[in-house]
Amino acid sequence: MRAVTAEMAAVADPSSPSPPSRHAAPKRVGGEGDLEVFVADEQSELPVDISRWAALAEAVLEAEGVRGAAELSVLFVDADEIAELNAQFLDGKGPTDVLAFPIDASEVDVVNARSASPQHRGPDRGEPDPGDQPLLLGDVVICPSVAAANAPLHAGTLDDELALLVVHGVLHVLGHDHADADERARMQRRERELLEAHHWRGEPPAAFRLDHQDHDEEAVQ
Repeated sequence: MRAVTAEMAAVADPSSPSPPSRHAAPKRVGGEGDLEVFVADEQSELPVDISRWAALAEAVLEAEGVRGAAELSVLFVDADEIAELNAQFLDGKGPTDVLAFPIDASEVDVVNARSASPQHRGPDRGEPDPGDQPLLLGDVVICPSVAAANAPLHAGTLDDELALLVVHGVLHVLGHDHADADERARMQRRERELLEAHHWRGEPPAAFRLDHQDHDEEAVQ
């Protein structure tokens, strides 16, 4: 599982100032206006219910305290596109399942959802202007074909895998991390709470797992 957040510039350029800690969460209150989630399906390998995943992302943002005029983008892309982003921003090889690019933190960089190590600014984004309205939260990029390959050994079904990736990516955009065992436990606990409240509307299925098995992780490298 991969995501894109705000700590990787210091690794890419050790001479640059250290980015803020991920514990210093990005702003969550915009100006006057409404929260908007923009979802685009830019792949043709698997069907994607755009309105459903937009509603889940919006529910997560609201549950995490995002208010006012704020924007988040969720993009569904094919394996080649996410592999290109993975290589560009993470020096990774091959496709991964999710990347998250926060914007309205003081730095906009990239996080690996498995290793939670810092990298670079997200695609096609300039320096954030603190005075800009609405509040730009960031981008979540998901690859359905990788999700489908991972699902049997992870969330159990493609539907639950995509739901987990939406929640996981949004939480990364909002500053959640899993660089150590305590952070990982907190983030996974919150993921489960949000999925129970806004995806399953109850207890998770018996087959659902938050952690990939070892050979599953190798499948997306």
